[in-house]
Amino acid sequence: MSMSTFTKWVAAWGNATSITDRTAAVYAKDITLRYPIRICFSGSKIRFRFSNLTGTEPVTITSAFVAKQVPQTANATTYTPAAITFDSKVSITMAPGTEVESDAIAFDITAGETIEVSMHFADFTQMNAGTLITGPLSNGKYSYGNFAKDRDLPADLTRNTNWFYFLNTVDVFTEEQNHALVCYGDSITAQDWPDYLALRAWDAGFRNVSVIRRAVSGTRILREYNCITYAAYGLKGATRFPIELNVAGASAVIIQHGINDIIHPVGVEVNKFRPWSDMPTAEDLISGIQEIYLTHARKLGLKVYSGTLLPIYGWRTYNENRDAIRNAFNQWLRTAADFDGCVDFDAAVRDSARPECFAPGFDSGDHLHPSAAAYKAMAEAVPEDLLK
Repeated sequence: MSMSTFTKWVAAWGNATSITDRTAAVYAKDITLRYPIRICFSGSKIRFRFSNLTGTEPVTITSAFVAKQVPQTANATTYTPAAITFDSKVSITMAPGTEVESDAIAFDITAGETIEVSMHFADFTQMNAGTLITGPLSNGKYSYGNFAKDRDLPADLTRNTNWFYFLNTVDVFTEEQNHALVCYGDSITAQDWPDYLALRAWDAGFRNVSVIRRAVSGTRILREYNCITYAAYGLKGATRFPIELNVAGASAVIIQHGINDIIHPVGVEVNKFRPWSDMPTAEDLISGIQEIYLTHARKLGLKVYSGTLLPIYGWRTYNENRDAIRNAFNQWLRTAADFDGCVDFDAAVRDSARPECFAPGFDSGDHLHPSAAAYKAMAEAVPEDLLK
């Protein structure tokens, strides 16, 4: 393919950046992070966004590299990492609350290839900016030591991780018809269905769309927590959305958000951080979607698709009032003229005989998060037109 056919930047992979789970260990030192990322577009250049959005201290990436993944059976010399630079420098310090974009790097990529993005942090580093995501395309590794340029990470110093730290977006300079579909939400979207959607698009022969995940477990539309116990539940919608919708080449966004607003409040006598005053009405959630999400998405010229909320029967805070709010909110999501369409995830996974419950085999076991089969059903529920 001629480079002259490449005309614009489009996000090929993306993740949200939130506050990581607050444990006793907050810092790392002399650590390598490596994330394999499947690229769905061909292109001639590549660039990266790194984020310290939720950090409270500067973070220095000592060095970072990108390389095409090669089979273990291949000669190690075929692994040729290219330095990721920032104003031609190999190292960058990100101030607290900021994101940085790398230089554009000449990098010929063919759709379907997997790249590996590796970062080394030499000094003590606050690991406060990252997000936990899962799915068949979402995995990473970390190693003690500097192995950012090596094809093989040492097995005795390396572990797998689903925490994606600092790496926020990968853009490819690609063809004009290519575009990005943003999947925005909470833990339901931080888990598997966006990956299954990306695989569905690829297997169906749709080569013009990337699936960009912007999701954080525990987040709410209307509120956020200010305590280390729930810090990883992240920023509220009004703060998150304008930042996370910074997606090159985006054409549309699917919003599946709001269940945590409904299920979290339990009263201060049970949990001091979850007062009953946090309980929204369906009207509160509707206003949040209209004023926070729709207003900004329309400014960006995006199509907006609503995503209905899934069944919660059996979840530890379930009651009929919460489910009534969910159902009223879902009815608006299905019928409101505000949207370009609705992805009815609820209908895709609920039990037809008992619609307050997941269908048999579709409950992960906690009565809130879907099973792998249900995540595949959610991916199938997305209209084909969004993938063309």
